[in-house]
Amino acid sequence: MSNQSRTPLFHPLDRPEDGINTASILQMTLSVAILLATLFVGFSPTMFSSNLGTLISGWLTTQPASGPVAQVTQGPGKPIGIVSGHWGNGDDPGAVCPDGTKEQVVNLAIATLVRQKLEARGYQVDMLEEFDSRLDGYNGEVLLAIHTDTCDVINDQATGFKVATSTYSHDSNLANRLTACLDSRYAQVTGLKLNTGGITENMTDYHAFRAVDPATTAAIIETGFLHLDRDILVNHPDVIADGIVSGLVCFVANESVQALPIPTP
Repeated sequence: MSNQSRTPLFHPLDRPEDGINTASILQMTLSVAILLATLFVGFSPTMFSSNLGTLISGWLTTQPASGPVAQVTQGPGKPIGIVSGHWGNGDDPGAVCPDGTKEQVVNLAIATLVRQKLEARGYQVDMLEEFDSRLDGYNGEVLLAIHTDTCDVINDQATGFKVATSTYSHDSNLANRLTACLDSRYAQVTGLKLNTGGITENMTDYHAFRAVDPATTAAIIETGFLHLDRDILVNHPDVIADGIVSGLVCFVANESVQALPIPTP
């Protein structure tokens, strides 16, 4: 190898005779970048031929994941309110049975299942305590308070369920329809009979009825008696919840329904 020093290779930026310096190249690079960015933002596939436009549009569009699309039942425009009877009211657990079973606990188990089953169908649900502050002016598609009847030994007629709707509702037709839906569907699913003999003022003038927006169709259900109906209430709350959900869906989905005949004493 020769000891003669080699002339270093020059960089184009070192050639002042070409009339291009570092500043001008940087400015040119910046201008090109701005131009490309402008073209990208303002890009429309119609700027190109149909095939090329379609191809480029496909590159720039996020492709959906493969596989089936899950179907969700569309819920109502307003939420469904579920009051779990005596929940959050420590001073009053409701009926208390000799073995320690409390109505409050039974109600909450059923109400929780109702909420889960309704949400699984795509409905929005508000779970409310007995004296929940959200009840004041509550505006929902429907409101249902879930309670359970006494475990006292009364007679062989102390069985079955009861339903009462709010007398404060603006639309009595909707109130009657809610009653019909709950009565028919609940009886069909649970096998329990409608009991109209013990509907009290505590049901017809339930405190939540006076609190909610009158535009909210509201009702209360006594799901059964903790004495004669104990097995299904305590050991099969999922069946009770299915009956309630079926009745509520009947109402909000405007299903065809006929009122149950009132049982004779």
